[in-house]
Amino acid sequence: MNAHDTSIDLTAYFERIGFGGPARPAPTLDTLRALHLLHPQAIPFENLDVLLGQPVRLDLASVQQKLVASRRGGYCYEHNLLFRSVLQTLGFRVRSFAGRVLWGREASADMPPRTHMLLLADLDEGTFLTDVGFGGMTLSAPLPLQTGIEQITPHGAFRLDDAGSEPPAFILQALVNGAWTPVYRFDLDAQYDADYEMANHFVSTFPQSVFVHNLLAARLAPGKRFGLFNRRFSAHDEHAGSEHRELESVAELRRVLESEIGIRLPASDGLDAALARLP
Repeated sequence: MNAHDTSIDLTAYFERIGFGGPARPAPTLDTLRALHLLHPQAIPFENLDVLLGQPVRLDLASVQQKLVASRRGGYCYEHNLLFRSVLQTLGFRVRSFAGRVLWGREASADMPPRTHMLLLADLDEGTFLTDVGFGGMTLSAPLPLQTGIEQITPHGAFRLDDAGSEPPAFILQALVNGAWTPVYRFDLDAQYDADYEMANHFVSTFPQSVFVHNLLAARLAPGKRFGLFNRRFSAHDEHAGSEHRELESVAELRRVLESEIGIRLPASDGLDAALARLP
């Protein structure tokens, strides 16, 4: 990472997410909640660069250019590195950690590696899990780091469970169709930017990584979640329920990526070919 890229353009970021508050809001729980709700509704989750064989750069200048100026999206490292920089610039006390993704895995499967970035913010009210980069199950509110209680967010119910290990670890769970479903597991072993560089290289180049050969994209909207896995588009409305459909053509894929997902598509000669290859 470029050590000189340490400044965040708060004005551009606030415009990008539609934040209409003061130019430099105080580092309070209300501010954290406001930013945490707006960020994943404005900046989508997506892995188009990986699908196109392009490097994912984690220096702050590159992340700002891509997610803010170019109105693209990104995956967890990009989202949470950007969000961390915003929070730290505002005066929040933020710590960085890594999670083991359990979402979509069999309960009996081997323990996965630490490939997800998450943050903890320390406020006067306590410590809060804040994570704006977990695809279709991204949180839309910070969660108090308290176990065993149901926590209601604008986009569903979550809870943190004690993983029953030493040192202490936590499992984030989401209430899905009436059942508590594991999202990821994390402990309080501090992570550094070099750790995210290594994990980023792994998930963006390892042949068996889900990101290398599949299209993943998602965005939140008021009362809704939109998700795309290859050609399967899903929309969940808290009132109308869920719908799923297969997108048959490149034109359909482009339209959904631009509209529901909200990506300004890159001008790449290989994009249509990459979309056409999706299973």
